[in-house]
Amino acid sequence: MELTVPEVSAHPIANLLPALGRFVHGDVATVHQIFGGPISGDAFLLLDIDGAARLVDLLTDAGAPTKQMGASAREVLGEVGNILLNACLGVFGDLLQIRFTFAVPRLHLEALGSMLDSLVIGRDELSHALVVGTLFRVRASEVTGCLVLVLGFTSLDRFLREIENWAARATTQS
Repeated sequence: MELTVPEVSAHPIANLLPALGRFVHGDVATVHQIFGGPISGDAFLLLDIDGAARLVDLLTDAGAPTKQMGASAREVLGEVGNILLNACLGVFGDLLQIRFTFAVPRLHLEALGSMLDSLVIGRDELSHALVVGTLFRVRASEVTGCLVLVLGFTSLDRFLREIENWAARATTQS
């Protein structure tokens, strides 16, 4: 699997729908993982249903892709999401020299608006999302998706400070 150079942007949660609409539309397959540590929040891998079905088909040679995700397709998609989310959060942790703890990821198939609504229910502290949009290439076929990190005020502030610390370390090592 190859990933193109990602587009990274930050958005208040209230303005997240247009940002995500550049990468996914309608119903989405979402792999959701809660992470904790000095920086905590929610990580999501989002693929539209067609792209999710195509990705599962490409990885399993299961035949024609279908929007009806069976148990085995859901398992494959959940594992792919788990691998990508852990890899991305692991790279962030390594670069920023912090450790994360992870909850078991969960797969959801739902409308994009419903997924966004679920972010704010009972979670007043959540404020901003970092959107990392990219194109996944598997065996010469393309699937568009995005990774979303949702952070509260405290974690966003800490994340920005850790990025500044990383930049200072990188500058002194050059």
